[in-house]
Amino acid sequence: MAKKSKKQQQPGGTPATVALTAAGVPYTVHAYEHDPSHPSYGEEAAEATGVSPDRVFKTLVADVDGELTVAVVPVAGSLDLKALAAAVGGKRAAMADPAAAERTTGYVRGGISPLGQRKKLRTVLDSSASTHTTICVSAGRRGLEVELSPNDLTKLTEAVSAPIARP
Repeated sequence: MAKKSKKQQQPGGTPATVALTAAGVPYTVHAYEHDPSHPSYGEEAAEATGVSPDRVFKTLVADVDGELTVAVVPVAGSLDLKALAAAVGGKRAAMADPAAAERTTGYVRGGISPLGQRKKLRTVLDSSASTHTTICVSAGRRGLEVELSPNDLTKLTEAVSAPIARP
């Protein structure tokens, strides 16, 4: 599981890295060899990149009152569905059907990025992100993370910041 870091993704990157480059946002790519037998994509990313699990965030797609919504929470915690619903003024939230999440975002499960999605979904970033200078999120495929400032992520995704993670 060798770690590679690059300042910018080469041309032909993922939609997430293309969006970051187009926006002129500074970022670092962390690539690693994905292990299909690992039980958690997020924990694998933290272990493989050597980044603390409270700084590696997973992208989850939930259905809030019939509308797909992206939740970005630390891999060290889990998503509080009631808090997510409240953050967007909804009543009920449940995890989205994986096939619907993949079809709507254009990414495969375990590689869904909050950036560069096929259809822009409303996004909620856990408020703990603001306590870090940089965080890592999926760069759009398994084995690829992108590190950027939480402020840049919030601006690019037009995310709402709210406490949506449980320890």
